[in-house]
Amino acid sequence: MGLFKRAKAAESTGQAGDRADLSTLLLQGEDMIDQLGRAHMSWGLGSADRWDLDQTTGIITWTFPDKTATAPAQILGSFSHTSRSWLWAWANSSILPEMSRDACIFRDWAEAHGHPHLAQPKIDVDVTAASSLVAVAVRVTKATGYYKGPGNKSDVIITFGPVTLTAADGSVSSFNINID
Repeated sequence: MGLFKRAKAAESTGQAGDRADLSTLLLQGEDMIDQLGRAHMSWGLGSADRWDLDQTTGIITWTFPDKTATAPAQILGSFSHTSRSWLWAWANSSILPEMSRDACIFRDWAEAHGHPHLAQPKIDVDVTAASSLVAVAVRVTKATGYYKGPGNKSDVIITFGPVTLTAADGSVSSFNINID
């Protein structure tokens, strides 16, 4: 599915402008994900022994041999490798509504900016298009952390805020990124 097709000559100037803006947001979102990934690697993101997400508290926890890292989290959605589809968190009955605020922010933005095809509950996409969709959502929501939680049949996409690091000796520090 061509979620991010280039504007056609037959489109009105306004539509072409909206598509150009979407292309810009996609590039910015991809850059944000790269930068966030590099920054969060400094405390160990991507190298934890395990991760857990507690929907009732809204906290994601990464466990390492010498520390834990916790952060307030939101679920954007999930990509199913078997059905090749994206499901927004707000449309997934297994996700508590308070865990889908970022997904709702993006849905409202997409509808308000003339991109209702991006705000459908379930979207048939391949992994590349799903990654593009996530990049735009990360940019629009100004996420300060991004994590792709791998699963057996699908990947859950989680955004997160300031990280609290608790060392084995009980000392605590924090890691925060500010997005303007």
